[in-house]
Amino acid sequence: MNKHQFRVDLTNCDREPIHILGAIQPIGFLIAVSSDWIVARMSANAAEFIGRTHQEMIGQPLAEFLPSMAIHDLRNRVALLRGQDAVERLFGCELVKGAATFDVALHMSGGQIVIEAEPSTGERSDTTSMVRSMVSRLDQAPDMSAFFREGARQIRGLLGYDRVMVYKFDPEGSGEVVGEACRSGIGTFKGLHYPASDIPQQARALYKRNLLRIITDVHAPAVPILPERDEDGRPLDLSLSVLRSVSPIHIEYLKNMGVGASLSISIIVEGELWGLFACHHYSARCPAFQKRSVAELFAQMFSMRLESRERREAMEYERRARDISDQLLGAVASDETLLKDPDWLADILTHAISAEGVGVWINGSYAFSGITPPTDGFRRIVRALNGTAAGKVFATDNISSLVDGAKEYSSDVAGMLAIPISRSPRDYVVLFRSELIRSVRWAGDPHKPIEYGPNGPRLSPRESFAEWKELVEGRSKPFTSSEIRVAETLRATLIEVVLRLADEAAAERHQASARQELLIAELNHRVRNILGVIRGLIRQSQPDEDAVKQFVKVVDGRIHALARAHNQITDDHWGPAPLQALIDAEAAAFADRPEAIGANGPPTLLNPSAYSTMALVVHELVTNSTKYGSLSSPQGRVSIDWYRERNRDLVLTWRETDGPPVTPPTRKGFGTTIVERSVPYDLGGTAEATYGASGFSARFSIPARHVSEPKNHAGPAIKLMRPTHSHAPKPPPSLLVGKTVMLVEDSLIIALDAEDIITRLGATSVATSSTAEAAFDSLMRFKPSIAILDINLGDQTSFGIADRLLEMDVPFLFASGYGEQAKLPMDHRARIVVQKPYTMENLARGIAEVLGIDGDV
Repeated sequence: MNKHQFRVDLTNCDREPIHILGAIQPIGFLIAVSSDWIVARMSANAAEFIGRTHQEMIGQPLAEFLPSMAIHDLRNRVALLRGQDAVERLFGCELVKGAATFDVALHMSGGQIVIEAEPSTGERSDTTSMVRSMVSRLDQAPDMSAFFREGARQIRGLLGYDRVMVYKFDPEGSGEVVGEACRSGIGTFKGLHYPASDIPQQARALYKRNLLRIITDVHAPAVPILPERDEDGRPLDLSLSVLRSVSPIHIEYLKNMGVGASLSISIIVEGELWGLFACHHYSARCPAFQKRSVAELFAQMFSMRLESRERREAMEYERRARDISDQLLGAVASDETLLKDPDWLADILTHAISAEGVGVWINGSYAFSGITPPTDGFRRIVRALNGTAAGKVFATDNISSLVDGAKEYSSDVAGMLAIPISRSPRDYVVLFRSELIRSVRWAGDPHKPIEYGPNGPRLSPRESFAEWKELVEGRSKPFTSSEIRVAETLRATLIEVVLRLADEAAAERHQASARQELLIAELNHRVRNILGVIRGLIRQSQPDEDAVKQFVKVVDGRIHALARAHNQITDDHWGPAPLQALIDAEAAAFADRPEAIGANGPPTLLNPSAYSTMALVVHELVTNSTKYGSLSSPQGRVSIDWYRERNRDLVLTWRETDGPPVTPPTRKGFGTTIVERSVPYDLGGTAEATYGASGFSARFSIPARHVSEPKNHAGPAIKLMRPTHSHAPKPPPSLLVGKTVMLVEDSLIIALDAEDIITRLGATSVATSSTAEAAFDSLMRFKPSIAILDINLGDQTSFGIADRLLEMDVPFLFASGYGEQAKLPMDHRARIVVQKPYTMENLARGIAEVLGIDGDV
């Protein structure tokens, strides 16, 4: 066996590469040419048809071997190919001058033009009249059963096969013969089922691309395509081939049935493979190419008529269901207590969708009507439904496939259709169907153990194809796609009813939410202002002694850490915030080498109290390491790792390596106290600090009640600060050299702190105003180079000042303690907003952006 060939047996036939078998059937020949019409491949039998071998032709222009008119016609047909699955046909083409003509099919494959030809039969017919007559007979069918039978009869009349079946796939992939036409004396397959494995998935995929498949003789040897592989080692893709060879497993399958030749035509409805026309002949048979093309066209017309009939039936059914839905809405509108009456609800709903029972689950309460599961079983069903796609109707004919223990009551209730009528909490109206014990006729036992045949494992009953009956239990009559669409309509109606009843409660919740949001925003503003005042007081009150300045720097850093933590947890309305954001912010703000800090752990959220506590802890760890530990050394590194234990507690570890030697502190300062006692005292967890020879390490355990995980496993968007160095390089003092600055700020301490920062950035002068009126007076006396406007000025805002600055063409930026919750008018929606409390970094960054300076600060 060639090393590239795929060894096929029943255990792997669903993965058999049937589109690259490397061979064709011998009824015709194949030539593949490049885009410039140089022969690249040929079937080994080409010489039998055109008198030229592959040794002569490969590598040569095709025009050297075929008549110029044939080349002209082929080129014109190739120009008509549109789309990746397009195939063009040419009938009565003279490929050998003075010899019999050929019928030709052309398509593209892997950048090559594939030409397949087989001898013409000379038959010519009026295709249009033929198809019109066939479709006319089809349209006269009074019902679907007659429609299927007539479709099979027309195909058999055209192609002459012994048996023609209309084969329909069910949702699980198995198939049923729903229509048939056959010669007398060979029995009937109508009503037989075939397991999904009889037509593997890759074959179904090809049926959607290549609508007609013919096997002319199961005993005919395959003809190889030469060369087997191109210069890149790829075989020729024959997905769209008319002559493509046949899988050995499928050949054995047909031989076991006694079939000598077969043909199948796809039935495509709404873009999906609905089924097939399956044609069997008990000896070799090869209908003319033109007749096969007519049959393919008829099958497409059949598919469109079938789709139209199914759609018409569905529309009529759904129209009746909408009438019932309107009655439901009207009745409940006048008497809302009806929604809690399961008997009335069951009577209405089962007129639209047949069912033997109805269960209603609303806010943890339930009610039943008709045949339903036991109470505990219904609770389990609701829990299982909560794990399915939210907001969608769910249907199954086998509840036990979804719910453990459902087999106990499957003899009474086997199938259900669940209609969700709210989102949170999830409420449901569930229609139940009783078990339908039925006998399914299979063409052989689909559960038979595997035995061995010429091509490896196979199902031996296929050798006889004797009818085999299976008693199906534990299932109900399946819910149809139309019934599911009706359920969606009823769902919309029921939700409208529920929402109408809940409008007042929803309005109250909305008002409460709006009040809470307003309070959070106000709290956020005040806390940020308080932190700003505290920082300003500390900085403005510091004397010149170095020791005191160092103390101020430490306290300032701690307050700043709390401010950043507060910003993060209020960004989402005082909700849990990402642990990763806390670490990134502290590393960016206080580590001289933030890239030396490695953080690793699953997306994790901390609730507000834990977030504030850990902000102080991580701040102390970062600043201590920067001063004394690994981050003070050029090659030192810090690893921060976290994970959830079995009891869901969060464990966070801090490890320093490659730094200077460490020794336990001789006395415990406030920073050490924060590291060792904050988590146990504030959160009820544990903290351990170790001063090892290789470096300092710490382990913290935070109880699970303080920890959660993002629902989308990625967490909310993290708002990271741009890397700065509060205690290292400072922003350039030349940023505001020669410029006058207007500062509008209603808090004296915060204003003094901001003036100090602005002066350190090089400003010539700072004009400070605490009210809008004072700011307008200042603008009448001088034109500043730039302005910084606090948005909220007591009971006023600075938006009027902003309008005046815009008229004067003065650049400005806003400042606010509300952060991202600050509401800006439309004219200023795109303005920069600096979040208070002021820092050298955020002011310098905002000013640089407003002035258009490359502010790498």
